Amino acid sequence: MRILIIEDDADLAANLYDYLEAKGHSADAAGDGVTGLHLAVTNDYDVIVMDINMPGMNGLTVCRKLRDEAGKYTPVLMLTAKDTLDDKLAGFESGADDYLVKPFALQELLARVTALGKRMRGGRAQDLQVADLSFSTKTLKVRRGTQAITLTPTGLKILELLMRNAPNVVTRQEIEQALWKDAPPDSDALRAHMHTLRNAVDRPFGKPLIHTLHGIGFKLADADEI
Repeated sequence: MRILIIEDDADLAANLYDYLEAKGHSADAAGDGVTGLHLAVTNDYDVIVMDINMPGMNGLTVCRKLRDEAGKYTPVLMLTAKDTLDDKLAGFESGADDYLVKPFALQELLARVTALGKRMRGGRAQDLQVADLSFSTKTLKVRRGTQAITLTPTGLKILELLMRNAPNVVTRQEIEQALWKDAPPDSDALRAHMHTLRNAVDRPFGKPLIHTLHGIGFKLADADEI
């Protein structure tokens, strides 16, 4: 894989670079947010590993600009020393796909990066439709009615899973297995991703389509079908 590292800690960036290269991957590195954003926009990467607190432009802003202004959906793994749910929500809402709290083991980072790199590959190309929500798995374009919706790669993966199974229930375990195999990051990760997905798919519209079955999972359905 080709991986971009955006990290202002020179020692950590060097460790990540050397480790990923030793594992057979190609890596580029940037020491500030502005340079990192430029590289992310002008090159094609499989995964971006990005710190939140950086000079020039913080990681949340870089990620938001990457998604909203550049239209790039490269999976992003955020690195941070903060581990509260609010911090994770801020990261996911900016467009990040996964979250790794410092300090971390390099082996865990590699496992997360590998999972992110595989996540958007190998899907079946087809158009999915539930009520007024449409999703082209070929172009990765999502619309509700005539309005385009921007989602992260993780949000797209969850939405595709819900739409392919609609109106049936998809359990939390099934979603976590699809996203992270047998190594979900923590108990808050899916909760945070679902919060972000609902904000994009349901909140701006009058009728919710994503429904929670407490203690079981989620389903995507028109309210009239429930």
